[in-house]
Amino acid sequence: MRAAEHDTSRFVRVRGAREHNLKDVDVDIPRDALVVFSGVSGSGKSSLAFGTLYAEAQRRYFESVSPYARRLIDQVGVPDVDSIEGLPPAVALQQQRGTPGARSSVGSVTTLSSLVRMLYSRAGTYPPRQPMLYAEDFSPNTPQGACPNCHGLGRVYEVTEKSMVPDDTLTIRERAIAAWPPAWHGQNLRDILVSLGHDVDTPWRELPKKTRDWILFTDEQPTVPVYPGFTPAETRTALRRKTEPAYMGTFTGARKYVLHTFATTQSPLMKKRVSRFMVGAICPLCRGKRLKREALAVTFAGLDIGTLARLPLSEMAEVLKPAASGRFDAIKAADAQRRTSRADAIVTRAAAREDTARRVAAGGSAHAGAPDVRRTPNLSEEKRIAAQRIAADLVARIGTLESLGLGYLSLDRSTPTLSPGELQRLRLATQIRSNLFGVVYVLDEPTAGLHPKDGAALLSALDALKRSGNSIFVVEHDLATMRRADWIVDVGPDAGEKGGRVLYSGPPDGLATVPASHTARYLFAAPKPRTRAPREPQGWLELLGITRNNLQDLDVRFPLGVLTSVVGVSGSGKSSLVSQALVELVCRHLGHEPAADDDEPARDEPSVAEETRGHLGGGMERLQRLVRVDQKPIGRTPRSNLATYTGLFDGVRRIFAATPAARSRRYDAGRFSFNVAKGRCETCEGEGFVSV
Repeated sequence: MRAAEHDTSRFVRVRGAREHNLKDVDVDIPRDALVVFSGVSGSGKSSLAFGTLYAEAQRRYFESVSPYARRLIDQVGVPDVDSIEGLPPAVALQQQRGTPGARSSVGSVTTLSSLVRMLYSRAGTYPPRQPMLYAEDFSPNTPQGACPNCHGLGRVYEVTEKSMVPDDTLTIRERAIAAWPPAWHGQNLRDILVSLGHDVDTPWRELPKKTRDWILFTDEQPTVPVYPGFTPAETRTALRRKTEPAYMGTFTGARKYVLHTFATTQSPLMKKRVSRFMVGAICPLCRGKRLKREALAVTFAGLDIGTLARLPLSEMAEVLKPAASGRFDAIKAADAQRRTSRADAIVTRAAAREDTARRVAAGGSAHAGAPDVRRTPNLSEEKRIAAQRIAADLVARIGTLESLGLGYLSLDRSTPTLSPGELQRLRLATQIRSNLFGVVYVLDEPTAGLHPKDGAALLSALDALKRSGNSIFVVEHDLATMRRADWIVDVGPDAGEKGGRVLYSGPPDGLATVPASHTARYLFAAPKPRTRAPREPQGWLELLGITRNNLQDLDVRFPLGVLTSVVGVSGSGKSSLVSQALVELVCRHLGHEPAADDDEPARDEPSVAEETRGHLGGGMERLQRLVRVDQKPIGRTPRSNLATYTGLFDGVRRIFAATPAARSRRYDAGRFSFNVAKGRCETCEGEGFVSV
């Protein structure tokens, strides 16, 4: 049954869509339905769903807001299409990683943290003599809430001799100081040490401690003549004779270089390199909870806010359910038990001493303005109402996240550690709770990376959105999602220039009659029996005693020379085992760092990922190299494309630079690069477009 046979008032009518590889596409898509856009990768389905439908919905919305507001929102662009009729407002939920800063968390993405802070501020149990705190005082991302020792990071960092000089048998000339920059800059610092009279040819461990400490930790920056290529004896002679130097060089201690580079560099690669020399440890003041002690002294249900944020969401809901249902006797009992603990008494006394000291320093009395030390065991009526409403809202929101298979996450889980699929489901849960209707939700492969168990929960959530009066447009390869759809728009038949046409638009069963559709062959095909026996392993790679994230003392063997799948529900530890533990241990054995994530944005603090504990038990004699392929986007700049990433453009630029016209103008290969100033267009700075 084709779209044209239906009431067109219930459809989004697209005419003349030419975005990317779309070839003047005309298609009618039903509203208030689950619509799947299918087709091979590169066929044009995302160009239709996101590049055309969502882009046009966003463009229309932007026409209604002020020019100032438009500047603050990242715009998709104006789609190449003749007309779109019947298009409701749209929300896009794409497979994108979250805010790159490690301060962004599950709690901030879902806004649950804001509710939890309000709960502790308004209904928390305060220790004696401590004034009530505002919600901002419970946030590690505000000056008034962050731990003063670690500034809200939960960890403190040191640059030690061991971290900067991992092999003390080497000499300075042999690059014992690994923390110094590579290439010319590092050689410059070594040449400066020669001019300063330091021995660069004695093993580091044999140098006097006073000398080692000065080279690594001094803040002095002497400027001296530099004679590159001279031996120490020749340098001493040149200094004595006051020979004209090649240049004057300024010395920088190794620690100062590491800290300054980390704080100021715009290169993610350089930031990642120097962060390796910064040793992290749990902050001793906040014990890794990132908050000031006054905030951690406030409890609810016997737990401080830092402890509550570390619980899995499913456990957090159990803690809050008594308050949500009005059973405050359980909350009161838990708080009473907490107050009797010695640790809480220590924190309370410390907070009271600091509060007294602040008042005295301000010229007041040690007791002026202090609250009554007598504590009422029962919450006031206002606090009961606030606690019950906030807790009930939290439990309901957590229930939505649990229905999407995310109950294993905690509020303080850092956003950069989430998979794109997890992040998309977090955003979806927020939309489900928003209770909007009449909206088109456009999703990008929401089942990617999901176990079938969690995929079923996701589809149930999409059905709930649809029942609320919304339209769900999904770009998807998953066959189960296609079978669950009300409507399929199949784009193809192939990728790139051979795609860009709508092969079918209608209920799923009708796709079986479209012979050109690759999707139909898989959607309606009968299961095929295995045609050959599996290959025999050529060896086994053993990992022993693996402890990483939720993996505890795990022993595992991987067969070599065969294709191996590691399966399990979302959050079971697959990525911790394969993408983290296996990669780190094998790279460590091979003697090199795991490949740097060139596309990863710069962070505000060093990587604090948990180190893998465990060791290899055997099998490495068959391995010479490890190559990691992941789903992260390629390229480091917006100008990056397939040709620059693969190096294809390097050859193209050399060909153009070798032409007679280029040689006559003395153009080198850089003049044909849009990534450097001498080659790129000055108007758009190599972007290829300008924003007005």
